Amino acid sequence: MDPRILLIIDQGTTSTRAVIFDAAGMPQAFHAIDLGQIYPANGWVEHDPEEIWSATLACCREVLRGVDVSTVAGLGITNQRETTLVWDRRTGKAVHNAIVWQDRRTSERCRALHSAGIGGEITARTGLLLDPYFSATKLEWLLETLPGVRSEAEQGHLAFGTVDSWLLWKLTGGKVHATDATNASRTMLLNLKSLAWDQDLLMLFNIPRAMLPEVCDSAGLFGWTAPDLFGRALPILGVAGDQQAAAIGQACFNPGDVKSTYGTGCFALVHTGPVPPVSQNRLLATCASRLHGKPQYAIEGSIFVAGAVVQWLRDSLGIIGQAGEIEALAQKAGDADGLYFVPAFTGLGAPYWDPDARGAILGLTRDAGAAEIARAALDAVCFETRDLLEAMAKDMASVRMGAPKALKVDGGMVRNDWFCQRLADLTGLPVERPQVTETTAMGAAYLAGLAAGIFQDTADIAGRWKLERRFEPTLPEACRDVLYQGWSAAVARVRGV
Repeated sequence: MDPRILLIIDQGTTSTRAVIFDAAGMPQAFHAIDLGQIYPANGWVEHDPEEIWSATLACCREVLRGVDVSTVAGLGITNQRETTLVWDRRTGKAVHNAIVWQDRRTSERCRALHSAGIGGEITARTGLLLDPYFSATKLEWLLETLPGVRSEAEQGHLAFGTVDSWLLWKLTGGKVHATDATNASRTMLLNLKSLAWDQDLLMLFNIPRAMLPEVCDSAGLFGWTAPDLFGRALPILGVAGDQQAAAIGQACFNPGDVKSTYGTGCFALVHTGPVPPVSQNRLLATCASRLHGKPQYAIEGSIFVAGAVVQWLRDSLGIIGQAGEIEALAQKAGDADGLYFVPAFTGLGAPYWDPDARGAILGLTRDAGAAEIARAALDAVCFETRDLLEAMAKDMASVRMGAPKALKVDGGMVRNDWFCQRLADLTGLPVERPQVTETTAMGAAYLAGLAAGIFQDTADIAGRWKLERRFEPTLPEACRDVLYQGWSAAVARVRGV
């Protein structure tokens, strides 16, 4: 048996994790540290870059405790995307907190660009919709707002990156400033066809080219960790944004393969092949991977709040003590089909793209209580998934691809059997849960393992995917559609349309 192992960093929105995978692609050790959330103003969300780094280092060292580091074949990174950092190349210190993907502070700037008719050109170049979600306006805000930052950037002293770039810089002791094509495709600065930084967009946002990282394949040698971090220098061999990594972990390599990940947010992604797709239904075109210089693409729908609504029920409303308690509570809910929870805490993502929408619970009656609100919160995630799937089906039909036949799911929420069954019932699709639900870290392990020669190719990876349980829809279609109509009406009320 191959004794080599892979060390994987999974840096997410609410936690930082490290996982050891063996040469068969199975997780063997795991450690996580919660990540503090900073809310400086309404709709603003930040992270402390040094907390991200220190937690990453601590998690890696913990899973490597007692491990012969000579058996580590490589390190892989997967990360929260779009989150924006700028740091000083001379000191390695960030000039500001990381501005998180959920942050809405640049909504006014995006509205102004829309009014100027810029949105269509941005979509044509990047595959993305003009929205505060992406990195470009966040980076522009840092350059325009922080005293002295633009001058330092123009002199070449500052570096921009998403979380993967920040970790690559720190891991290599400042020797590598790079990203991979999947993360770069989420910045709203990359030309999706050429997978190169778009000079016209850099001019639009007035971003110095020298700030930007090198765009690399998703698998390959990015650099080596500083020897003092883990006892010896380790090769960094794989990098991908979390949702693309999850699609790789779910073996979504063929056009029409669909996965949906339920973490802080929910992200559904359908593989479309080697040609950049164009969504006609307000979804996003994105790079799914780039291997050996050859890109693969996908259409993606993004929901900003999924597991975050469970956290809100726990931390703000206090109706559950731990996230895992929501399943039992939701099962106690009485008949409250007119009750809807629209968790637009930081606006609505696809297919609405409404940064100004805010959350609401509608249809409350005197007999509604904690159980009914818990069920409505989980239902919201299911209804939002149907929003994405319906838009995806229309895009797929426009290019003569069949509609999704099943939904592969992963992420923390899918350990909840009640939620998975409810998801099948409210979307009308069979829901397939794999044996290993940590597919984001697994995808990064597969990428690092490809570069290390542990895995042969994507066909080898696909053959390792194993089904744990399939949830078939049981709710009659007419009932499902009536409930969805109520959801659509609730969303319209939240948006004021």
